[in-house]
Amino acid sequence: MVFIAFEGGDGAGKSTQVAALARWLRARGREVVVTREPGGTELGVRIRELLLHGGEVAPRAEALLFAADRAQHVAAVVRPASERGAVVLTDRYVDSSIAYQGAGRDLRAAEVAQLSAWATGGLVPDLTVLLDVTPETGRARRHDRAEDRMETEAAEFHARVRAGFLGLAQAEPSRYLVLDAAEPPEALAEAVATRVARLLDDATNGEGGDRG
Repeated sequence: MVFIAFEGGDGAGKSTQVAALARWLRARGREVVVTREPGGTELGVRIRELLLHGGEVAPRAEALLFAADRAQHVAAVVRPASERGAVVLTDRYVDSSIAYQGAGRDLRAAEVAQLSAWATGGLVPDLTVLLDVTPETGRARRHDRAEDRMETEAAEFHARVRAGFLGLAQAEPSRYLVLDAAEPPEALAEAVATRVARLLDDATNGEGGDRG
């Protein structure tokens, strides 16, 4: 299997890069499944509405709801697609919970990581593309649309989230591609495609595969 996650703060441009990579892969004859968290399943759509557009949610309840969405997502979308040989691209995965709930909400990151590991059966992406964005840039990019419950958090919250993401990448650099989200989208897409081409070569040669 080849499983790639895109991570980063709000306004980083993840959706744009997911779409660009999907086009690149399909042009090369690959089956691609594009999905997201929360909201990649019917259950996930309902959880997404509660999490992003509902009322106040306690931090621990928030972490549990994200984990529930993720468990269903992996069982219903990610693993079935991977088992038939598709390349799976997800807009957010485990790192978002560790960064947002662990760092942003000041929960214990290790406990949040353990919760997600249990929910996913230990499934780890082959590659995580981290689009690093400052809180200021992210907010400026969102000025022309309504913000969800996470996006309306204070700049200090988003700074902690950013630090959480960067800390994860620094701890396991071989699995991450960290890019400056302020770069032009075309340049970012080229950098992602170059890294993914290497990943696909490794998988073809038997060096990649299911990590969970």
